[in-house]
Amino acid sequence: MSAAPAELGPGTEPTATPAPRPPRTAVWVVLGVAVLALGLAFLAKAPCLGTYVDDFGITRLDWRDGLATREFCYSDTIPLFGQNGLADGLLPYAHSWVDLSSGAPRVRFLEYPVLTGVFMYAAARLNLAYRAVVEVPEPVIPYFAICAVFLALAWLLVVWSCLRLFPRRPWVVLLVAASPLVVVHAFTNFDTLAVAAATLALLAWARSRTVLAGVLLGVGCAFKLYPVLLVGALLVVCLRARRMQAFWSTTGAALVTWVVINAPFALLPATKPGWGEFFRLNTTRDMDPDSVYFVLRSLTPWEGFDPQPLVPGVGPSNLNTISLLLFLVVCAFIAYLGLSAPARPRVAQLGFLVVAAFLLTNKVWSPQYSLWLVPLAVLALPRWKPLLAWMVVDAAVWFPRMRWFGQVDVEPTLFLWTVVARDALLLLLCALVVREILRPDRDGVRAGGGDPLAGDTADHPDAWRLRGLRVVRPSTEEPAHAG
Repeated sequence: MSAAPAELGPGTEPTATPAPRPPRTAVWVVLGVAVLALGLAFLAKAPCLGTYVDDFGITRLDWRDGLATREFCYSDTIPLFGQNGLADGLLPYAHSWVDLSSGAPRVRFLEYPVLTGVFMYAAARLNLAYRAVVEVPEPVIPYFAICAVFLALAWLLVVWSCLRLFPRRPWVVLLVAASPLVVVHAFTNFDTLAVAAATLALLAWARSRTVLAGVLLGVGCAFKLYPVLLVGALLVVCLRARRMQAFWSTTGAALVTWVVINAPFALLPATKPGWGEFFRLNTTRDMDPDSVYFVLRSLTPWEGFDPQPLVPGVGPSNLNTISLLLFLVVCAFIAYLGLSAPARPRVAQLGFLVVAAFLLTNKVWSPQYSLWLVPLAVLALPRWKPLLAWMVVDAAVWFPRMRWFGQVDVEPTLFLWTVVARDALLLLLCALVVREILRPDRDGVRAGGGDPLAGDTADHPDAWRLRGLRVVRPSTEEPAHAG
C-alpha cells in the first residue's frame, strides 16, 4: 500500500530527497533539440536580414513594403540598433533621440533596464570590432547575429537548469527546449537573458545557496524586472516553514546586487536621464494590444478607464492604478492559497501563478514576455497536453498580430480572439495548478520525490498554516481524512 496519501495530509512539507543527475543521454538529446529549436528561431528571423541597393548605390536593410510584418520576422533588436546610437558604439543611456510620433518632439533614451542596455552596448562594440576586420554590407546583420548567439546560449542555460531541477523527468524538459514560443520569440527581444538569470536563481535556491540565488535574482531584475515576482513565492514557503533567514538572505542579496548594478547609471549625470527612461515609459504608455484591457475595449462598448486620446507624456493614470490593484488582489489570493493549502505548495507552483497573474492583469504584454512562463509552467505543471496547447496558441498570437500591424486594412478581430484564447488557456493552466495545490495527492511531482525547488525549506515541516482567518499548527489539526 502506498504511503503517499498519508504523507500529503495537513502539516506535511514538500520534502526533497537528494536529486540525482539526469541521465547523460537525456541531457544531450534535450540540449540538442534546444539547439535545433533555436536554429529554427534564427531562420524565422532571417528574412529580415536581407539587403538591397538603393538608387544612390547604398546597401540597405530590406524592410520595404512591410517585409518585417509580412514575413513575421520582426525583431526589436534591429530598429533598436540604429535608434539608440549602437551603430556608432555609443552607450545607450548617454545617447538620446527625438521622438515625433506624438506630434510634439520628445527627447527619448533607451527604455530598457540597465543590464539589457549594457548587453546591447557590448554586442555593438563586438560588432564594431568584427566590422573592422570583415567588410559587411549592412552593420546591423552581424550585430543581430552576435546578439542571437548570446540569447541562444542564455536559453540553453534555461534548459540545462530545468534538467538539473527535474533529473527524474528529463524528457518533460523538451517542452522548454522546443517550445513553439522559443521558435517564435527567442530573438524577438532580449528576454532570454532575464529568464536564464531567474531560472539559475531557482536552481541556486534549490541547492540551498541562498545568497547566490539572490545575486542571480538581482541580475535578472537588472535585465527585466519580472524575476522580482519570484520573491513572493519564496516568501510564502519560508513563512510556512519558518525559514525566514533563508528568505532574507536571498532578498537582501538581490536588492544589493540590483542597487550595485544600477547605481552608476542612476547617479552619473551623463546617464541619469537615460536610466530613468524605463520607469517613465512604463508609467506613461497606454494599454498594449495584447492586454486584456485592449481586447475588452476593442470587442465591447467599454471605452477604457481614461479619456482618449491620452495627453502625451502623462499616461493612463486610472489604468495604471486599477491594473496595479488587480495584480495586488490576485497576489493576495495566491498568498492566502499558499498559506492555507493542506500541504506547503511547491515554489514553482506559486512562482508560475504570480508571473501569470502579472501578465494577465498588466497593461502591457509584449509577445515575448510569454517566455517568462515557459520554465515555470513546465516545473509547476509538467503535463504535455495542456502545456503544449497553451504554448501553440500563445505562439500563434504573433501571426495575426503581425498581419494587423503591417496592414492597416486587416480586420483585428482574429488577433483579438487569439489573445482571448491564449488568456483562457493560461487561466486553465492556473486552475490546474491551483487544484494540485488544494489536492496535493494529485501532484505527480510531489509524489515522485517532493519539491525539487524546496531548497532551505526541505525537510522542515510546516510550522503553521491558515484555516479561514485562524492560524493553526499541524498538531492541532484534524486528521486529513477525518469524517
